[in-house]
Amino acid sequence: MGTVGKAIFLLELFTAEEPEHGLSELARKAAFDKATTRRLLVSLATGGMVEQDAESRRYRLGAGLSRLARIREMHFPFLKVTVPVARGLAQETGETIHVSEYSAGALATVHVELSARANRVNVDVGQLLPLHGTASGIAFLAFSRPTVMEACMRRAMAAFTPYTVTAPDALMTAVQAAAARGYSRSDQGYEEGVSSVAAPILGVDGCAIGTLAIASPLSRIDDTIAEAHGRAAIDAAREISARLSGEPVAAALERAS
Repeated sequence: MGTVGKAIFLLELFTAEEPEHGLSELARKAAFDKATTRRLLVSLATGGMVEQDAESRRYRLGAGLSRLARIREMHFPFLKVTVPVARGLAQETGETIHVSEYSAGALATVHVELSARANRVNVDVGQLLPLHGTASGIAFLAFSRPTVMEACMRRAMAAFTPYTVTAPDALMTAVQAAAARGYSRSDQGYEEGVSSVAAPILGVDGCAIGTLAIASPLSRIDDTIAEAHGRAAIDAAREISARLSGEPVAAALERAS
């Protein structure tokens, strides 16, 4: 792993659950020696990517990342377009809605609208979603470029629950089903007691650039409700796709076929 890769690896250790880390903790989690970790952190701090609390001496993500995120959002307004649609879908369904964007081989959660119900599914912004084990991942694979699917098939598929799809043949079946109906469904594939449906957000070439998902406690879901949620997810994802590309989704799908 090169220097840039090591720096990125350190940044990815900061999560919603663990927003701060000490030097020794970061070195241990990254399996780097302390001198290397300190050198990387100094470089990242110089660029504003991390900052160190003056009292606790612990590190957290820096404002430089927010600046870069704002520049990207200015030129590709993914959040600006998706947030109102996700919010409307949350009000319509009463369930948790989460939006993910594909980057560097992973689906990253970029926005969450939590259900107002006491019994709800919680999803964290920044959470990485495995392509094989979630409704979001399967929906993405169903409308991704063939190379993405091929790369996923070559990787080991971890089992997150007893219901996770881990066999290539089973994953292919799930992906084909999602492609045929326009949305994916996963019951307890990533977390026990959770049922999710997801639809792809498409780019101008008709390939997926992200996903929109509806996550519910399994106890509230039956086939009829899941199908209704699936159709609602398709409509919402297509609205986002059309706003981002400035053209009807049908045109992008036709160009990709």
